Amino acid sequence: MKGLRVAIVGATGLVGQEFIKILQQRHFPVDHLELLASDRSAGRKLNYNGRQIEVRETTPDSFEDIDLSLFSAGADISRHFSPIAAKKGAVVIDNSAAFRMDNGVPLVVPEVNIEDARNHHGIIANPNCSTIQMVVVLNPLHQFNPIKRVVVSTYQAVSGTGTPAIDALSEQTRTVLEGQPVTPHVYPHQIAFNLLPEIDIFMDSGYTKEEWKMLVETRKIMHLPNLPLSATCVRVPVFIGHSEALNIEFDRPISADEARNILAKAPGVRVLDDPTVSLYPHPWMAAGTDETWVGRIRQDCSHPKGLTMWVVADNVRKGAALNAVQIAEEMRLRGWLGGK
Repeated sequence: MKGLRVAIVGATGLVGQEFIKILQQRHFPVDHLELLASDRSAGRKLNYNGRQIEVRETTPDSFEDIDLSLFSAGADISRHFSPIAAKKGAVVIDNSAAFRMDNGVPLVVPEVNIEDARNHHGIIANPNCSTIQMVVVLNPLHQFNPIKRVVVSTYQAVSGTGTPAIDALSEQTRTVLEGQPVTPHVYPHQIAFNLLPEIDIFMDSGYTKEEWKMLVETRKIMHLPNLPLSATCVRVPVFIGHSEALNIEFDRPISADEARNILAKAPGVRVLDDPTVSLYPHPWMAAGTDETWVGRIRQDCSHPKGLTMWVVADNVRKGAALNAVQIAEEMRLRGWLGGK
């Protein structure tokens, strides 16, 4: 099968560089790789399979004869360039929030709803990082026992905000340990040794936009337009790896052992659950892995049809770049994505 001509938009960013790494690690069939970014980053050279490739400025001409465009350059860039790339014949998989809730744009997690990708019109949206790891776990349980309600609290790493936030956490940690005052500039408050229950903007409802995304994206991905879901999203002083405490109400009672057995067989999920020896997922061990990890699975003592569990994943990999590449891989296997 012929390889693809691939463009990465936002190639010098955190997720863009993860795209490059994952394409190599998974031996994705790339015949030609175009690395694109802003004019500020043009001219830099990045390594791909032992070759130095020069980063070019993103322009409308960048997408001539491109089969697949992986976007990770922010919503404004995506809104401008994604339709241009699609019009020139490329399949666009966009990591921003620009198109996620558009009715004509599939919002896809391969383990959950890859069939939705068949009906694209040139653009496919990659969901929010915290939503991705949650629905990978919810879906197999829902297939066994319909879910009636979800309450989730997230503990999200600073890498979700990008390289400036990673640098800020490093700098603030050193500053605090030296006994000096911190002047925050990425977040409204100090993030080192702190927790911030504010991710994205606050809405009139009192929820943040990140919390709203988890609701509406989960409903769209799982085809459950009326699913009750409440989220509280918290930024924590962790570099890589989002964690989530999930409380799930089902249609009928389900045991923790049943859930473990279901999740142990689910695609993209790894169960790590033996509290007697402190065996459970945590961000440090999940960083750099492809799976969504689940542990602390137990009966909800407040509800006879409820379970509570702990879910962790690398937000830069499965929460962003890997999910997009997996969409392309699955489309390729099904004959929905081919070289020109």
